[in-house]
Amino acid sequence: MRPPRFADWEAWAALRSESRAFLEPWEPAWPEDALSRAAFRQRLRRHAREGRAGTTYAFLIFRKTDDVLVGGITLSNVRRGVSRSCSVGYWIGARHARHGYMYDALTTQARHAFDTLGLHRIEAACVPDNMASRGLLRKAGFREEGRAREYLRIDGAWRDHLLFARLASDIVPDGAAPAPAAQA
Repeated sequence: MRPPRFADWEAWAALRSESRAFLEPWEPAWPEDALSRAAFRQRLRRHAREGRAGTTYAFLIFRKTDDVLVGGITLSNVRRGVSRSCSVGYWIGARHARHGYMYDALTTQARHAFDTLGLHRIEAACVPDNMASRGLLRKAGFREEGRAREYLRIDGAWRDHLLFARLASDIVPDGAAPAPAAQA
């Protein structure tokens, strides 16, 4: 995992393009130029600006065995002070889904958020019918906290989201299962 560079554009655009039908149901509507070189450059500039401000940490995820791009993960909306929290968002290329890459990235970023950035809470949200994301979040130690009505505009429509969070105190040793979430 590492921050994106402009040299990543071609691999990023190819993976996003081939995974478009897989990703679109879970993401904001893609603008016409979503995969263009100019849009990628603008994305990098925004990440750099927000990174300097300490509010966003964006990473691309690469397979360890051959350095192939598999997805991306971002810690955003970093809040300091009494909140010490952030949001996490992620995406994976269709052909790389369900191979454990995102679980590894999510648990690594949780450790980074808690141990390096000194945060207390990581929040995530997903569309209720995204069963893969719900399962991933639970496996990574996130607990479901509720439902937000029409929370984000996804694939062109306001969609309800399930809200999840993981606290620094929820961390368990590698290999151990997270404590089960309380049932409401």
